Amino acid sequence: MLWGMTTAYEIHDRYRQIEAHLNERTRRLWAASEAQALGYGGISHVAEITGLSRKAITKGLAELKSKTPLSSDRIRKQGAGPKTLQQRQPGIKKKLEALVDPLTRGDPESPLRWTCKSTRRLAEEMSRMGWSISDRSVAMLLKEMKYSLQGNRKTLEGNQHPDRNAQFEHINTSAAKAMAEKQPVISVDTKKKELIGNYANNGQKWLKIGKAIPVNGHDFPDPSVPRAFPYGIYDLGMNSGFVNVGTHHDTAAFAVRSIRAWWVAEGRRRYKNARRLLITADGGGSNGSRLRLWKWELQGLANELRIPISVCHFPPGTSKWNKVEHRLFSFISQNWRGEPLKDYETVVKLISHTTTNSGLKVKCRLDLRRYPTGRKVTDAEIKTLNLRRDDFHGDWNYTIAPIKFSKL
Repeated sequence: MLWGMTTAYEIHDRYRQIEAHLNERTRRLWAASEAQALGYGGISHVAEITGLSRKAITKGLAELKSKTPLSSDRIRKQGAGPKTLQQRQPGIKKKLEALVDPLTRGDPESPLRWTCKSTRRLAEEMSRMGWSISDRSVAMLLKEMKYSLQGNRKTLEGNQHPDRNAQFEHINTSAAKAMAEKQPVISVDTKKKELIGNYANNGQKWLKIGKAIPVNGHDFPDPSVPRAFPYGIYDLGMNSGFVNVGTHHDTAAFAVRSIRAWWVAEGRRRYKNARRLLITADGGGSNGSRLRLWKWELQGLANELRIPISVCHFPPGTSKWNKVEHRLFSFISQNWRGEPLKDYETVVKLISHTTTNSGLKVKCRLDLRRYPTGRKVTDAEIKTLNLRRDDFHGDWNYTIAPIKFSKL
């Protein structure tokens, strides 16, 4: 008899739901009943999924067939028996995710991710690195980490840039190298602007029947209605987020001010020996690759921090791959779903209370400064920048070093 991955997932889910309530005897009896239902090869299949030994499941089958009930005092002590894969090989889940992560694709509205490498190929690569794991165990660990195999989605618009994948690899290599050297790597972007007031917010929340929160019947306010501009900084090495909520305009000056605020609040304490800062950002918006004011403001920040600032931009149309999207913003959206953002205090509190099972923590502050639009950076000012473009796509990848005696 052959079983698909769906059956394996179903058995795995059932086991995880009741595992904490089973003792040594009831565990092997449950596994034996599952193996019996599967038929030929069921013992090996269930052993692979649950981590129980074939001997224990075989013993359970014999007990199921026996008409004499087992004595209640014949139960193995807590902690006895075979250990799980992660107990036998501490760190194996983290190593597997590190192997998969450069090849994953993220949906900004969901923490679900997927990989294009097969479980068998991943198991082979793990084995070459000295880990002992089967392709079935790889599949189970990936499912626990919210990965899945998915088909194509018709979400791409227009032509893809020919160097799109090469830029992804360049960003991953640059970030991995910096993190290995304990240097700060941050992913930045502005979340979509939010209306402040009694307006509908997407999503649902648990409330008593008939107690839905009443909100305005339309969301087409005049320009006088306040807005919130949450600028997010996600620290890849620390799995932490920092959000600067602007109240005026989303400009390059605001973007760099937000990065400066993160450095003052978090960065300089965490990275006391920082020799450089790496920023991954979208190709457009207030931190766009073509925006002169963005580079001008970064020069001022580099002068203040006295370290070079390197920037890697994502290719056009690929903003959803930026880590800040699916490692920070998606969870913020989940946390405040269905909650009207009636005032700035509500926005700050909801963002600050965002957490995840993987340990994400978020700090948030309100920025009441004014950031006028229309600031032009002249050709003469651009020439004063201490900017070095990378050999590969210097328009997307560049470093701005501090100017020792800056007059900026």
